[in-house]
Amino acid sequence: MSIFLKKTDLQEPFPVNGPEKLVQAVEAFGLIPFFECPIPGYSIEEMTPADHWFDSESMGPWDWKIYAVQTGKVAYGKFLWNGKAAFATAACYRDLLCYRRSLPKYALRESDRKAFEAVCRAGTLTSRELRRICGLKKAQMDTILTRLQQQTRLVIGDFERVYKGEFLTYEGWQLASFCRPEDLFEYALDDPAYTPDACRARLTGLIHRHAPQATEAQIDKMLG
Repeated sequence: MSIFLKKTDLQEPFPVNGPEKLVQAVEAFGLIPFFECPIPGYSIEEMTPADHWFDSESMGPWDWKIYAVQTGKVAYGKFLWNGKAAFATAACYRDLLCYRRSLPKYALRESDRKAFEAVCRAGTLTSRELRRICGLKKAQMDTILTRLQQQTRLVIGDFERVYKGEFLTYEGWQLASFCRPEDLFEYALDDPAYTPDACRARLTGLIHRHAPQATEAQIDKMLG
């Protein structure tokens, strides 16, 4: 598919060629996967010109997401398509949170409680700190953090670049810090305007508006 999407593919063609453009794309679409997904054209990857995708100088959106998160306007984490990375505006993520937390399958698991409560106490913790607190290996901790992000219990609040080797080279490795979305965006969770049905309807309408080719089955799978 062309990186310059046709009007029939997406309602708003949006080439992403820098960190500011990434934020603008998230603000324009509201809720969007990072990588190519079953809805044609509906991802940051497909909006990024090939010569900007993980190039040797900027590393493209993989590095630009740090800027996006640090603006305080964008939610980022593994919260769509069964744990795939995605971006959302604070408003759209609020809708996703309300809808997801109403579903029994996204209830907090006992196996994940120790990590979640550690973040609640500290306010924010890195994945490395959580591994130490929980006494788990990286793969085990990654699985728990992905589940907590799918449950909308945690979201990535910041990144730091990791520099390695004799010359402290940055090759795209990053250390994420996790926090509760209600702390990051100061949500009022008792707002009666937010009901699961209303939030789901808003998200469905948003996706249909930007990607009219999306099927109901695809939207169900995307939103969980």
